[in-house]
Amino acid sequence: MKRPVILFVTILVLFVACNDSHHKKNTTVTKVEPVAVQAPDFNADSAFYFVKAQTDFGPRVPNTEAHAKCAQFLQKQLEQYCDKVTVQHFVTHTYDGIKINGKNIIGSFFPEKERRVLLGAHWDSRPFADHDPDPANWNTPIDGANDGASGVGVLLEIARQLKEKNPTMGVDIIFFDAEDWGTPNSQNIEGDWWCLGSQHWAKNPHVAHYKADYGILLDMVGASNAKFMQEQHSTQFAAKVVNKVWAKAYQLGYKDYFLNIGSHPIIDDHYYVNKIAKIPMINIIHQDNSSSTGFTPTWHTLQDNISNIDRHTLYVVGTTVMAVLYEPM
Repeated sequence: MKRPVILFVTILVLFVACNDSHHKKNTTVTKVEPVAVQAPDFNADSAFYFVKAQTDFGPRVPNTEAHAKCAQFLQKQLEQYCDKVTVQHFVTHTYDGIKINGKNIIGSFFPEKERRVLLGAHWDSRPFADHDPDPANWNTPIDGANDGASGVGVLLEIARQLKEKNPTMGVDIIFFDAEDWGTPNSQNIEGDWWCLGSQHWAKNPHVAHYKADYGILLDMVGASNAKFMQEQHSTQFAAKVVNKVWAKAYQLGYKDYFLNIGSHPIIDDHYYVNKIAKIPMINIIHQDNSSSTGFTPTWHTLQDNISNIDRHTLYVVGTTVMAVLYEPM
């Protein structure tokens, strides 16, 4: 009797083990890692075209015909690429009491998605060349090819590429108005007179309770051999985003453009997005610590025109930003 019992017990143990093994295989969960999507190629010639198209209207000073025509152009371009376009009208006043009729122009991809990235640039230009070497030009409006149009041109090309190859998250591109009508160099007037469009948007976002995982602002991203240091407000409010963008630039071989050194803080559109809207936003901006202004020699001068825009710099910045956008979140 011992042998049949032993045989029965052995068969029973094997049966239970097989069933248990089968059960374990069915309940095992395979972890799926997010896969990076290859970013599309950034077209520098296209970005340059978008920069020149803006400067061809002339200085985009609020309340002028050039400003109104450029607004129509920007809206039309975003409507070709984005899922939704919103024009946010607002009224504000300059440091000297001039009433401004402003427009923040916003293009959205996948507006229904909760996780979002905010990309921004200002599209207006300075109403006076108060840093021009010739004092006779100090009251003359500037073209703002680098200071304004370059960031918008890069973002328009990014929008064109996003339409062709959708990212995995929602993206909002905001062209802020009335950034550059701050107090002239000759006057020291207290108050938040710069970045009037971003101040309005931060207090009144185009979508109620708007949130984004992070934001990237582009300002003065078109000069030859540009140097992008890690601006202090960016590292203060959004250090992880700075590290993410600069690491990607290094990976792409752009360490000569994206320098791993800090720089002084700048009051720019990202400052109010961080302070008021509480969205961690960084500023990719060309700074020059060797100059008296801290910026390029063409800054707020009549020399800030299309002849000083470098396609390769546009390519470096655009390629870096798109590579960040197409990384797994």
